[in-house]
Amino acid sequence: MLLSIDTSAGTSVAVVDRDRGIIAEHSEADTRRHAEVIGELIARCLTDAGVAVTGLSGVAVGMGPGPFTGLRVGIAAAQSFALGAARPVVRVVSHDAIAYGHYASGGSGPLLVTTDARRRELYWSEYAGADEQGLPVRVEGPGLSSPDPIASRDIRRLDAQEVSAGALGTLAEAMHLHGRSFAGEEPLYLRSPDVTLAAGPKRVSG
Repeated sequence: MLLSIDTSAGTSVAVVDRDRGIIAEHSEADTRRHAEVIGELIARCLTDAGVAVTGLSGVAVGMGPGPFTGLRVGIAAAQSFALGAARPVVRVVSHDAIAYGHYASGGSGPLLVTTDARRRELYWSEYAGADEQGLPVRVEGPGLSSPDPIASRDIRRLDAQEVSAGALGTLAEAMHLHGRSFAGEEPLYLRSPDVTLAAGPKRVSG
C-alpha cells in the first residue's frame, strides 16, 4: 500500500493498493496553493483510507515535468513523510501516470501527453502505446516546447489539466510488480527556476 503524491500540475494525494486499487484520493486544482494544502490532503487520504502510517509500504511521488515551485513542494513532502515513516520513496515520471490512466481506461495506440508549462509553453511526452502488462511505452520526452510544433504533430493528443496521484500510485505498484525501473532522483523541471542565488557575495563600496 502506497501514499502517492503529485504536484506537477495541481496538488493530488492518494492511498493506493495493488489489489484494491485507489482507496482514497483528494486533489486541489489551484496551482498556487501546493504548500497550503499538501499536509491537509495527506491527512484526509490516510483518514479516509483508514490506514495508519505503519500500514504503508512506501511513498510514490511524481517527478514532473512541472514548474519548479510547485513540483518541489510535492517532492519535499514525499521525502519528509517517507523519512519520518521509515519507508522508501519510489519516483515516477508524472506524464507516465497520465498515459497509464489513458491506456487503463481503454485507450490504445500512439499518444502525445501535454501539460501546462506556463510562459506559453507546454511540457510533452510521446508514447507508442501500452506493453503487454498495460504499462505505457514512452518513446520521446519529457520535453519543453512552444505550442506550435506540438499542434503540427500528427498524433492523438491528450492535454491534461492535472495528474492523478491515484493513477501515479497504481502505476508505481505495477512497475514494482513487473520489475521496471523507476525515475531518477533529479526532478524534471526542464527549465531553470525564476529566482536564482547570486554567484557570490555582493560587493559594497563606500
